[in-house]
Amino acid sequence: MGHSHDHGHHHHGSNNKNALKWSFFLIASFMIVEVIGGLWTNSLALLSDAGHMLSDAAALGLSFLALTMGQRKATHSKTFGYKRFEILAAFLNGITLILISLYIFWEAYHRIVDPPEVVSSGMLIISFIGLLVNIAAAYILMKGDKDENLNVRSAFLHVLGDMLGSVGAIVAALLIMFLGWSIADPIASIIVAVLIIISGWRVTKDSFHILMEGTPLNLDVEKVKEVILSLPEVKGVNDLHVWSITSDFPALSCHVVKETSADYKEVLNQVKKVLHDEFHIHHTTIEVDEEREGHQHQGHCN
Repeated sequence: MGHSHDHGHHHHGSNNKNALKWSFFLIASFMIVEVIGGLWTNSLALLSDAGHMLSDAAALGLSFLALTMGQRKATHSKTFGYKRFEILAAFLNGITLILISLYIFWEAYHRIVDPPEVVSSGMLIISFIGLLVNIAAAYILMKGDKDENLNVRSAFLHVLGDMLGSVGAIVAALLIMFLGWSIADPIASIIVAVLIIISGWRVTKDSFHILMEGTPLNLDVEKVKEVILSLPEVKGVNDLHVWSITSDFPALSCHVVKETSADYKEVLNQVKKVLHDEFHIHHTTIEVDEEREGHQHQGHCN
């Protein structure tokens, strides 16, 4: 029986770490300004934006910690190292977002029933600076691998939501300033809460899927099986499992049945090559057995 273990995972760690570190400092610093400003102006839109920024800062801090932990060496007790920590961080992050948004809905309801006085000029200035800070943070994160890395993507989604929250607060401040519409403040905060809950739900769902060993969303198991079976010397594929170790690290294990006359090494190399070229799967565990009459072909994976 032939076994193959192929480890070809490439890291964009330092690029992501720098993007997360600088955007964390930006967001965390301004969040403090926004909390003070929200309390001073009595604006729920600013406070909800600050709440979103708090979750942003936590997300960015967790993501930075996750990437740092993820680069730690594998041990005998943790053979994949700490790569999964990143997904756990994204999952906790998503749940936090959902909880914050529910609190904002509750607070906004009370303010719609009984609208308080809001210092609109202060609210306008702070929300405008907030918008500039978010644009800067989004630009920094776009330089990271947001399409590949779930944590950088979740941080980027937070900042985008935040940016829209700042726009909402600016519009609300202008409506209060020129039209005296105090209700604009809780309405703006509800819009922010909707944005928060959408991005929170997405991040929670994606990270939960990876934690449950789900098939990577961009891979079709049937298609993978078809491609392996299309190789001339392959007669069968059993126990095919495809999952993700972390957001940009797919793994596969399977049991391949070859023709009696075929060479083990040759079949193994063909399967590895096709998985690498067509599906970008570099981490594989493949068992090769030959076709025998009346033989039960079994493969297993952990």
